[in-house]
Amino acid sequence: MPVAALGPRHLLRRLREIMAEQTSAQTRLDKLVTIIATNMVAEVCSIYLRRAGKALELFATEGLNRDAVHNTRMKEGEGLVGLVAETAEPVNLSDAPSDPRFSYRPETGEDPYKSFLGVPIVRGGQVFGVLTVQNRAAVQYAEEEVEALQTVAMVLAEVVAQGGLFKISELDEPELRIDRPRRFQGEGLSDGVAIGHVVLHEPRVKVERMIADNPQEELTRLEEAIGSLRDSVDEMLDSSELDLTGEGREVIETYRLFAHDQGWRQRMRDAIRTGLTAEAAVERIQDEMRVRVQRLDDPVLRERLHDLDDLARRLLRHLTGEAQVQDLPLNAIVIARGMGPAELLDYRRDRLVGLVLEEAATTSHVAIVARSMGLPLIGSVEGITDAARLADGIVVDGETGELHLRPQPEIVAAFEAKRSLGEQIRARFAAIKDLPAVTKDGVPIQLMMNAGLALDMPHLDQSGADGIGLFRTELQFMIGETMPRLLDQVTFYREILDSAGEKPVVFRTLDLGGDKVLPYARWEREENPALGWRAIRIALDRPALLRYQVRAMLMAAAGRTLRILLPMVSDVDEFNRARALVDRETERARLLGLERPRQILVGAMLEVPSLAFMLPQLMRSADFVSIGSNDLLSFAFAVDRTNPRVAKRYDPLNPASLYLIRLIVRSAAEAHGELSLCGEMAGKPLDAMALLGLGLRTLSMHPANIGPIKLMIRSMDLREVSPFVEKLCGRTDHSLRTRLAAFAAERGIALK
Repeated sequence: MPVAALGPRHLLRRLREIMAEQTSAQTRLDKLVTIIATNMVAEVCSIYLRRAGKALELFATEGLNRDAVHNTRMKEGEGLVGLVAETAEPVNLSDAPSDPRFSYRPETGEDPYKSFLGVPIVRGGQVFGVLTVQNRAAVQYAEEEVEALQTVAMVLAEVVAQGGLFKISELDEPELRIDRPRRFQGEGLSDGVAIGHVVLHEPRVKVERMIADNPQEELTRLEEAIGSLRDSVDEMLDSSELDLTGEGREVIETYRLFAHDQGWRQRMRDAIRTGLTAEAAVERIQDEMRVRVQRLDDPVLRERLHDLDDLARRLLRHLTGEAQVQDLPLNAIVIARGMGPAELLDYRRDRLVGLVLEEAATTSHVAIVARSMGLPLIGSVEGITDAARLADGIVVDGETGELHLRPQPEIVAAFEAKRSLGEQIRARFAAIKDLPAVTKDGVPIQLMMNAGLALDMPHLDQSGADGIGLFRTELQFMIGETMPRLLDQVTFYREILDSAGEKPVVFRTLDLGGDKVLPYARWEREENPALGWRAIRIALDRPALLRYQVRAMLMAAAGRTLRILLPMVSDVDEFNRARALVDRETERARLLGLERPRQILVGAMLEVPSLAFMLPQLMRSADFVSIGSNDLLSFAFAVDRTNPRVAKRYDPLNPASLYLIRLIVRSAAEAHGELSLCGEMAGKPLDAMALLGLGLRTLSMHPANIGPIKLMIRSMDLREVSPFVEKLCGRTDHSLRTRLAAFAAERGIALK
């Protein structure tokens, strides 16, 4: 079959002329299919665009029955056109009617046509429609013809998405409008309502010019930009300031491999030869890659896609000269695929009001920092980075996980009302801030708060917490470029103790490993890092690290009570060996004549199920035990809580969870040991009610949850709650949440 006689560049020029005409959208589409058919030497050319419900509608055709336009529809995956839309891949057949996926539509009159070529109309990872050509001869289309049609489809996608082909009044299908209001549902990770404007953490570079006037010049620009990109990646690896080691270096090494990938370079060069500018070629190749990988279940390939996305953005910036750093407007809501805690802290707090991430879990460090900053945060919002544009209006509800992009005024008004109501509720909690957390039947409960940064400390008084039940010391190590010096650690811990005054502070020693990796340290990649070399295991293998930190704590707590919590303890021997290191540092301080704390209490975090069966033995050595409910239940149910596919497959209010916690509570009571719980369960009123019913009397949580939990405690009677929860432990339900909520409602227990 002959290739387009006038070439793809001529076709793109004609396309540009048609788009500029002051005629109706349908007239321009009709001309477009005629031009494509002529240049592709095809007897049929058709454009199908996506409508609501992922339906594909015939919008224009040259060669088929014109009466079928706007009357022929098929679902995504139905027929060959639906197959192209579903897979986002070209379909090239020499005898289409004989293919089992062919869907015969008599109204189109396509019976005589054997050859079929369909390509997706793709932009930003989204399939907008399908462009097809057909011929009577049973011959497969050549590779250069496929490439030419893909180039036309890419330009067509940009035109449709930007509204350049349709006037909004003519476009009766909102699904095709890139500026349409959209609602997303994610996971609420930090409470609060934020109303503002989009700031893209890794903004998509806007491609202004798509059709090349001089392809050779575009090839030269691409080569120069690739050279600059490679140089910048090499500089990262050679930089003495970054001191990249371990996994961090491997990431940049991977970038370098991608940057030097000849296949990626050649695909972009081929796209330019079809008539695209260098920028449009980069975007087209990356869009094709994105839609393919997004349809795969391979997490490794998806992770590599993030690398390629980042690389493509970097290359576009080299081509356009666009700066990475951007000014932050007032009421900014940052949107990103992923983000580390240090990156979040780089933003101006006086302008940032919310955060949205495609990939984040409740226990991720960026979520912890966002909660410390009082920022509403939503995670697991799939597709938001492709849908959002800089300065778009946006509403974020960190409690429900609901997000509205480009919201209508009535939506904004509704969330303004909810935010106002939230402020009234917070005022209600503030009114009971100084009242004791005592149940109606007179049982006192100790409510502690979790912290990890100096900016958390004002929340201690604001929330009315009894102290800090968990201070995550690793955050200080993770947000810096180098290991904190001894004096820096001493100053930091002393500042925390001074801020707390007479209230207790429990310092957890470094809980590194798993998803918590120091940017300046060398780490070996592990197949299953959550169960690998982390926390106390690192401390025992690298005792100098633990001793160095304990030394700083001893100096900071001179003359006061020092509480040290050891993370991830799996057996009594581990705790005893770690405590011996603490004792050695205490003895060193005595020999040097240094002032020491008046009391040193060392406890263990119960996060590994094996330790639950050794509590009597552990409590002979440990001064206290704190249940880390997040990891404990994750290990107990064999669920990775950071994996959105399985994170919700178990509920903390499963009977097995309550039975396990009841076992721990009873074992601790028999050993006359001090027991508390820190974790997500502690900060949720319904979950906390169940925990108190099981016998726990000390809970540690995010400071924002202190008010709701205290209100719940002051409205409950443990004489009613305890036997009810005890009875539920014997049930076989997947979740006891509904039963507990009904019980609370019947007895007027405040859960909101």
